[in-house]
Formats: sequence, structure tokens, C-alpha cells
Amino acid sequence: MLAGVGAGMTWSAPATAQVGQASLRGKITSTPDNPVQEVALVEVNTGFRRTTALGADGSYNFASVGAGSYRLEIKTQKGARRSDTFTLQVGQNAGLDIDLTTTMAPAQPPATDAAEGETAGADTAPPAGGEAGDIIVTANRIRQLSGGTVGITVTQRLIEQLPQNNRNFLAFADLAPGVRLVEQGADGQVAIQGGAQRSNSVNVFIDGISQKDYVLKNGITGQDSTPGNPFPQLAIGEYQVLSSNYKAEFDQVSSVAIVAGTKSGTNEFHGEGFFDYTDQSLRDLRPTEIFPAKIAKVRTEDKQFGIALGGPIIKDVAHFFGSYEGKRQQRPVDVNPNNGVPISSLPSQYQPLFGAFNNNFREDLYFGKIDVEPTDADLIELSGKYRNESGFQLGNGFNTVSTGTNNRVKEWRGLARWQHTADRWINDLRVAYEDVTWSPTPATFGNGQLFQATLRNGGNVNRFDLFRTGAGGNFQDKGQKGWTIQDDFTWTGFEGHTIKAGFKTRFIKLRTTEQNLLNPLFTYDANLFGQTSFNNTVPYRLQFGAPGEFGTPTVNSNNFQLGLYIQDDWDVSSRLTLNLGVRWDYERTPAFLDFVTPQSNLDAVSAANYPNLARADYNIADYLSTGRNRKAFTGAFQPRIGFTYKLDEDGRFTVFGGYGRSYDRNQFDFLQQELSFGAFPTRTFQFRNANSIAAEDCTTNPSSTCIDWDPVYLTPEGRQRLLGGATGGGRELRFINNDLKVPYSDQFSLGLRTRVERVQLEAGYQHVSSRNGFAWLLGNRRTDGTFFYDDPNSTTDTPGAPFGFSPQGYGAIILGTNGLETNADSAYFKVTKNYTADSPWSLDATYTFTEAEENRQFGENFSLDYAQIGDYPFRRSAGVPRHRFVTAGSVDTPLGITLSAKFQIESPLYQVAFLDTSQPFRRDVVGSFRRANGGRWGRRQLDFAATKYIPLKFIGEETRLRFRVDIINLMNDRNYVEFNNNPLDDSRTDGTPSVYREISSYSIGGNPPRTIKLSAGFNF
Repeated sequence: MLAGVGAGMTWSAPATAQVGQASLRGKITSTPDNPVQEVALVEVNTGFRRTTALGADGSYNFASVGAGSYRLEIKTQKGARRSDTFTLQVGQNAGLDIDLTTTMAPAQPPATDAAEGETAGADTAPPAGGEAGDIIVTANRIRQLSGGTVGITVTQRLIEQLPQNNRNFLAFADLAPGVRLVEQGADGQVAIQGGAQRSNSVNVFIDGISQKDYVLKNGITGQDSTPGNPFPQLAIGEYQVLSSNYKAEFDQVSSVAIVAGTKSGTNEFHGEGFFDYTDQSLRDLRPTEIFPAKIAKVRTEDKQFGIALGGPIIKDVAHFFGSYEGKRQQRPVDVNPNNGVPISSLPSQYQPLFGAFNNNFREDLYFGKIDVEPTDADLIELSGKYRNESGFQLGNGFNTVSTGTNNRVKEWRGLARWQHTADRWINDLRVAYEDVTWSPTPATFGNGQLFQATLRNGGNVNRFDLFRTGAGGNFQDKGQKGWTIQDDFTWTGFEGHTIKAGFKTRFIKLRTTEQNLLNPLFTYDANLFGQTSFNNTVPYRLQFGAPGEFGTPTVNSNNFQLGLYIQDDWDVSSRLTLNLGVRWDYERTPAFLDFVTPQSNLDAVSAANYPNLARADYNIADYLSTGRNRKAFTGAFQPRIGFTYKLDEDGRFTVFGGYGRSYDRNQFDFLQQELSFGAFPTRTFQFRNANSIAAEDCTTNPSSTCIDWDPVYLTPEGRQRLLGGATGGGRELRFINNDLKVPYSDQFSLGLRTRVERVQLEAGYQHVSSRNGFAWLLGNRRTDGTFFYDDPNSTTDTPGAPFGFSPQGYGAIILGTNGLETNADSAYFKVTKNYTADSPWSLDATYTFTEAEENRQFGENFSLDYAQIGDYPFRRSAGVPRHRFVTAGSVDTPLGITLSAKFQIESPLYQVAFLDTSQPFRRDVVGSFRRANGGRWGRRQLDFAATKYIPLKFIGEETRLRFRVDIINLMNDRNYVEFNNNPLDDSRTDGTPSVYREISSYSIGGNPPRTIKLSAGFNF
């Protein structure tokens, strides 16, 4: 059985799909009088068996096999030989040469000094049924044949043993160089990012099927704005994290690719269950419960539980596996005025809105799988997943509880797979179905209020949101549904070559319903600074959503996707392996391609109605669609090249490297906005009699949407009257470039791997440049066609972007186009020591130094500060730390207790701010590193776990109880997440307690204080 694995069970992953499959190839040398007649690869836990033909030189090639525990069985003219048990990991390309001319004595169980990603026996002892053979397989006999990929394999032992808070199997992806795991909210929402790109550039493949979210931004379906997990951790066998330079099989990814294989049943029945628990009595005080005054702990509760069962249906022929995991959470959230403004400075009626409150969350995850091998040449798999989650959600920040959201996620996925194997080829056919729904709705209905504060320091003007209360505005229903058909063909008939070719077609219906500001929002200039009263009576702006002039709020698009690839893994010599591939991808999005710009939009930007564009620096015709002038992008050709070269015959020193281009895709959430913003647009009216600097826009550019305030507008009837009395109703105009390109990245890597005894060392460099990211620009222009005014003596114009110069009766013109760019150069050093039966400890440690830059602040698609995306200067990335160190390890102690820990530390992040200066006008981009947490770091966290197993051999040899204690954030580091980003706050004279770059609140977001989590479980 798997030794030291927390599950204590023998699960297997006998066959994953093409992406993430392993391979084993090499050469068998025998004497002329005892030739090899047959070689077979046997998965020891399931009995699945595959044979292959031998080349004239004794070469063999087992391509497209799943991660698992294997042995080789070699039939010769004079008898049979077999190897002891070794492990192939997910995505591993392994080489093993065997010399039968030397007589070998029967072996004892091997001391497998396994090396990550390239070894036998990693993290395991010989499984049940995998007794030692007479061919000893050790780490120095298995060589790694992958090319320039940079990454790490997260084994079952790491998943089960390392401490974690949320049972998200992706929690250890940041052990790979260049990968960062970000907790985005108070609920513990997790996002993965690589290089200097956002999480939407990530893709996760489970059993070879892409989990890509085509609509939303977090990269994986169901993971946008939720603390839920994408897959039950009990069902994951292991996974591979690739931060750059993947092979041609990988599609729709431009940063991090994650390949996971699910567990399968074996020839023995095994089961397990667990229950995890923590509450406020098991955690330390959060900073907001200490500062500025100590208060009682806010209720916290986290219960996670699950069960799994697997075994044979027919021994050696068919098996089943099933799992369920549930989660019930109440987690605190902090609500405070923005930019560190003291609660005490606000009117007493608003002060109770701030403090600590609760989110709640519920999730149920199910997974089931059946695999059948009716013949030695065929494998059939059927699997399915169901995810159901709901809860109340509010982020840390200035939005009060009443603005919260009721979230709902439902996801169905199914997969049918047939793999057929012949002597020289393998064909893998898969048909998959998916149905995903993400639907947040406001928890409160009515009117919403946004209070702002304005600072004017000489020529500098800075306005920031103070807090928001009343009803929320998040009303959406988005998702994707459809079928995937993909086929992968592998040919091994050419000596030294493994040639793979495949196609993938997807017929996916994308759906969005977006009714932003179904609850109206009134914005007030609170006059907080330098005023004697707090303005909450006369707003300067009203925004509300209402049915538009064309279309419906629900946008559907029956998308078609096609991907083609060919890949050759070529063993040029015993030392040199080349991985040569190319792929091409295509996607047709009818909702975008066939869209016809409505006549009302054409009239709004016509020369007669809006002459400001006559001398503008762009041509509005490039954004107007006739339904025939847009074409799907056909240029997504992607070469992928990698190499591995052994510097010495024993392969102790290996140089590797590669180059690849990888195309991602444009989110449908962007593409559908031309239609949805006309079908249910946000109407904007400004009140010229408001006592506000913001009301100056009406003076500069009076229009039918600049009106006097009347309390009747607080009612639906009053707002309906506004719609009938103003052309356009202040709605925003959105246009997308007809020649829209597809985002992509170019990736380069070069490195050196070596082994010292049981320790693997790797040092490398990687460069990732991403191009053609999607951005929204401001299309408004002043009356002379300029974006910025150039007359410092003007008495009718104000500095800043020309928001007040919209077409008569309409809001801003917003243009969608390409242009976001990032560059990331990383040097890294990685140390790996895998757990083995005779050396029961493991260590993974990665240090990464990154110089990253971007032409738009990390995570922001709206680029409204300059006229063109090319006007933005490159600045250090605001989402990538310069220094990052992550390490994780475990050890079995003589007391029968397994200890494990994970430690991470990174340098402070960068932050960027924009300043308007009026004499003469210019826009300054100001950037600086945040002032460090703890005086030195941007984030630091040490997690620890201790696990004790109690065998119950009177029930069964493998039956045992498991008791575990996790201590999350053992050192109780306070990783603050909110920093003052107002460069005008250069002193404390304006009443704010923080200055630029300082911590602006005591919120630690999703980062937990010291927390103890108690767990109990059983295995049999």
C-alpha cells in the first residue's frame, strides 16, 4: 500500500487522459541465445496490463499510461523476468534501459532514492501485490525525458500530509517556481497566478479535460467570487503544476497549467472518511478585534467532512470509486471606511455599520468513477462530478453588510472515455459534458448610497469612495453548457519517436444575464474634509439599471472551438531528447461576430451629434459592426519546443530548456457587453445643484442628463420619469474593436538539474511575455478632439480624463480593445527530497526572484486614465513580489506521529497611483513599494500539522483511525492587505490616520490569525 500517505489507502489512477499522461520508454538488451519475446507494463493495484512490440534494437515504448504503481514483466525465450514496483507520476516522461545480459540475484525491496518527477518509487514503498522482482529499479536508472517545462509534481502524500485550511487540492501549487497562490477575500477565495498575468490565464485539466471558465475571470469554472473548491480533494490522486513551456497538447492557457489525475478503485475494497473542525475559540484574536479597541471575537465556524469508497466490480477487469465532501462555514469580514478614515469621524447614525460581521457558506461536492478493461487492448472510463454551493458573501472593505450578495454555484461534469491500444499505436477518445451556473443576487433590495470624499491640494484633485450602504447592485446569472469531443492518437512505430496528434472540438453555449444596479445607487460628496456637516441629503449623481432600447439582458452565444496539435518526443540519442510540437486553435463567438451596432448607438456617435470625434486620435468606425465585418481569429499557431540533454553518461547533470507560444482566449464576459449594456444599461444623471466638486462636470458640459435634484427620484416612479425625459438616459455606450485579437504569451526557459544522493537540485531562468490582453478605454474626447486639455488658463475646463464630454444625453463612450502587456523574468532555485520507505521524510523548497512589469495596474481591465493603452508607461507589476520563498516538508517520527509544515514568505508588493496636476495639466503615475508587514516582508505564514494513526488490526490489516491537529499561521503573522494608495496623503493633517503606502486598516483579508483545526478520520 502507499506508505505514509494520510489516506492510508491504495487508490490508483490507472489511466488519465492525454494531457497529463505518463510514458515509459527505453531499451532492453539481451543475449543472442535468449531474445526478448514480449514486454508488458502492469499496474499492480488494478491488474491492468499493457504489452508493446519491441524494436529490432530492443527498444520499447509505453505511451499514454496513467499515473500509478507499475512493474515490467519481460518474457524471454528461456523464461520470465520482472522488475520491482516503481511509480510513474502524472505527466511524467520517463526512460528506463534494462540490461538482461547480467545475471541478477533476487532483490530485496528497493531503497528508492526517488527524485521528483523522474523517479521510481517516489513517496511509496512497494504496493500490495507489488512485491520485489529480480530487476532492481532505482532513481539513477530512470531518466527524465521532458523538455523545457518548469514546474513540480504534488504527490498524494503532499496533498494528504501538508497543513492547509480549506481542503482545496490546489493549495500547494505555489511550490512551483513562478506560481503564486492568492487568497482574494474574507471567505478564503483562492486564485492562482503565474508570471505577471492574472488568474484568468490559468487552466486546470482534470483527467485530461479542461476546466476553463469561458465567461468569468478566475480561470476555472465556478471559482469566481467563491470560497468553494473546484473538486473534492479525496478524489485527486496527484497533480502536476507547469508554470511555463508545456507541450502542444495544452490549450487555452498562457500562464499556469495544472494537470490532475483522479483516483480509481483497485482490486481491494478501501474506504476513508474525515471530519475537520475549528471555531472562534480555536483561533487567536484578529487585529480588528484588538485595534483600535479590544472587542469580543466574532463568531467563526468551519466544518469540513467527507467520505470515499472504492474497490473491484470484477477483479482485474472493472473497478469503482466514489467520494463526497461537504463544507459549512461562517467566517468574519471587516467593514471599515476607506483609506483609514476613522469611524468616529462619521455621523453617529452610520457608525454601527462598521466593524466585524459574518459571511456564511455551504458546499457539497460529489464524484464517481467506473473503469472497465474488457480486453488487454481496451480501457473504458465513465466519471461524473456534481458541485452545489450557496451562501451570503461580503468582502472586506468599505461596503456595508446590506450591500452583500447571495451567491449560488452549480456545476455538472461528465466524461466517457475509450482508449484502444495496438502494437504500434494508441487511440484515446473522450466525450465530455459540462453545465455550470454562477448566479449572485443582492441580499437586500431598495436604494443604495455611495459616499465619497474629495481632496483638493493646490492643483491636485483626488476623490475616493468612503463607504457604501443600502441595497447591493450585483444581479447576475452566468454560465456555460455543452459538449467536448477530443481524440488523441499516439504512434510509436518510428524508432526513437513518440508522435502524438489530436483534435478537440467543443460546442459550448455561453450565457450571461447581467442587470447591474437593478437597485439604484445615489452618490454623495460627503464633504468630509474641511466641512462642518456631513452631506447625506443631496446626491451629485444617480445611477440605476433599466431595460434598454434593444436586446434582452440575457445574452447567449453558441460557441464553436477547434484545436489541432502534433507533438514528437524524439530520443535523438541516449543523452539528448527533443520535444517538438505545434498546435492551432480557433474559436467562433457568434454573439460578438454577428453583432450589429444598433442605430441609436450609431446616431449617438455620429458626426452630427458628436463632432468631438472628428479630430480624435482613433476612428470610431473601427468599433462599429455591421454583422459581417468581424472575423474569427485564425492566426493562433503555437510552436512548442523543448530539450533535455544529459551532460554525463549517468545523467546526474541535465540541462533543459525550451520556447513556446501559447494562446488563451477573450472572456465572454467582456465580449457580451456591447449587447447587455444596451439591453439593460446603467443610466446616469448628475445634479448640478449639488454642493460638490464632482458637479463641476455639469458646468463644463451641460446636457439633458445634468438636472436639478428632486427627492422624487428616490422612488421608482420618479426614475421612470427621468427615462422618458432624456435622450439616451445617460446610458453608457460600449463598443469593441472589430479586429479583436486573442491574448497570448511567449515563454522561454533554461535550467540545470542534478542529484546529490537523495536530493534533487534545480536552478533555472524563465521569461514570460504576455500580449494582447483585453482592456477598456475611454472613448470620450473634448470638443477639439483631444483627451487632455492643453490650456492651463482655461476657466471652463478641468484637469483629468474627459468624462464630462460625453455625447448629448449619454454616458461615457467605452472602447474594448487589446493592448495589456506584461513581462516577467524569473530566476529560481528548487530543492526536492522525496519521501521513501527507508528515508521517511520529504522536503520541497523553491526560491523565486522575479522582475515583472506591466503597462496597466495588475488586475485592472479598465484603462481610463490615458487616451490609448500605448500611453501607459510600464511600471513594476502590482501583483508580483520580487522575492518569494516557499517550502514544505514532512517527517515520520519514532512515536508514530507524522509532522509536516509549510512556510511561505514574500517581499512587499508594489502599488501604483494616478495624479492629476493642472498647472500645466499632466497626469503623473506614482509608484512605490508598500511599507512592509513586520518591517521586512509583504506576506509571511507558517503552517504546521501533526498526524497520529492508531491501527485497528482486529478489524483489518489496513484499518486505522487518524487524529490530526493543524495550526495555521503558527507565528500569528499579521498580513495586512489594505494600504493607503493616495499620494496626496503625505501628512496626517487631513484627518486620516495613515499616509501613502502605510497600512490603512487592520484587516488581514482571507489571511487567518493563528488557528487550530482539529481533524479525525478513519481508513480501511
